Amino acid sequence: MNKKTLYSFANAINEHCPDKIYSLMTDDHQFIDSQGNEFIGKDNMRVGWEGYFQLFPDYKIEITDVFTNDDTLGAFGFASGTFKGQQADQNNYWRIPASWKIIVEKDKIKLWQVYADAKIPYDIIEKNKC
Repeated sequence: MNKKTLYSFANAINEHCPDKIYSLMTDDHQFIDSQGNEFIGKDNMRVGWEGYFQLFPDYKIEITDVFTNDDTLGAFGFASGTFKGQQADQNNYWRIPASWKIIVEKDKIKLWQVYADAKIPYDIIEKNKC
């Protein structure tokens, strides 16, 4: 069941559906980004996902492997996106290896922690600032 919850959450991300993402998070959901920044609460994360989808309207994650240990999962694969939907070229598109630590509680995502070298996406954002 925990893998099903993980894949439902990943599909909601890939569908860019904040309402579906919201419905799959615990009230005290914890998100930790690749820089170690921590965000608590599913209301905060709805806003966070909406903003991220504005930055990268084609953002998606690809999960290739999943390992489980009770309610804790490790997922491995890739994340990708194009900055603000611009032409997907080497200057605006990125695809990087990524992994996630996930804790599932009562069929909802309690923790979503990202592990990735986010230098490329951050560099693209910085380069495109007005």
